[in-house]
Amino acid sequence: MNAVLDPAGPQAAHIAELWWVTLAVCAFVFVAVLAVLAWGLWRAPRGDPHTPPGARPTPTPGAEKHLIRWVTAATVVSTILLSGLLVASVATDRELARLSLTDALNVRVRAHQWWWEITYDDPQPERMFATANELRIPVGRPVLVTLDSDDVIHSFWVPRLHGKKDLIPGRTATIQFRADKAGEYHGPCAEYCGLQHAFMAFEVVALPPEQFETWAEAQRKPAAEPEDAAARRGRELFLSGSCMLCHAIHGTTANARTAPDLTHIASRARLGAGRLANTPQDLAAWIADPQKFKPGVNMPAHLLPDDDLKALVAYLGMLK
Repeated sequence: MNAVLDPAGPQAAHIAELWWVTLAVCAFVFVAVLAVLAWGLWRAPRGDPHTPPGARPTPTPGAEKHLIRWVTAATVVSTILLSGLLVASVATDRELARLSLTDALNVRVRAHQWWWEITYDDPQPERMFATANELRIPVGRPVLVTLDSDDVIHSFWVPRLHGKKDLIPGRTATIQFRADKAGEYHGPCAEYCGLQHAFMAFEVVALPPEQFETWAEAQRKPAAEPEDAAARRGRELFLSGSCMLCHAIHGTTANARTAPDLTHIASRARLGAGRLANTPQDLAAWIADPQKFKPGVNMPAHLLPDDDLKALVAYLGMLK
């Protein structure tokens, strides 16, 4: 749920405060304008049926000076209110830039049509790992996200944690935030990016620090070895077919980088950047005909015999 006014971190809280200030000022102005309009209608001179057509009403003594005073007062009040909103906006922008990045988690997010590639950086290259469409972070620790795009303009937005940041091809941008509450925070692509823009979502999952470290250590490990005949058959199909031309599974010969890394795909909650739940049934349907769910996606259909499809799903389903 995109509960913009239910912030879960300091950055979103600053934005929510600015929104409430803006709403209060706009509501005041709206009520004031209606009040003046009602007062003006009530004080307006009534027409006299005996007045000849085209005759101009006799001006009220001092009316012009009275009008000038009202216009001057309204101008002064409007200037003060607009200046106040400008000051509040600048102050909010400065507060957004003041988040401490001490011991920050560094993550790179690259947008593709229509999925999110997420890489966790580390000073030790062997500890880096990649995932897709699901950004897990530790509660209470700042996160510095470096953003770029592989194709068209996208926009990274997690309403409960921060505002929007565009990803422009050929440029890099950064956004920093911190989650102070454990939970799942939905993030849509906030810039129209093509046919499947509506189905380009991701989740930010904030975990207690110890749970995050356990998850991260598991992600750094290579893919698990198949334990049964069906999973072994599934791995053979994956490595001998077209899957490995786009996907990577660490610990195997599949090292492509043009589609989501599948080393630990079974640990993710959803498939297709939020399009389907990560269940065996939906995974089989996605492999068989992804165009049915996301027309225009780069992944082709795989018309496999039922036994082979079940074996492939069994293998991918054990990659936790």
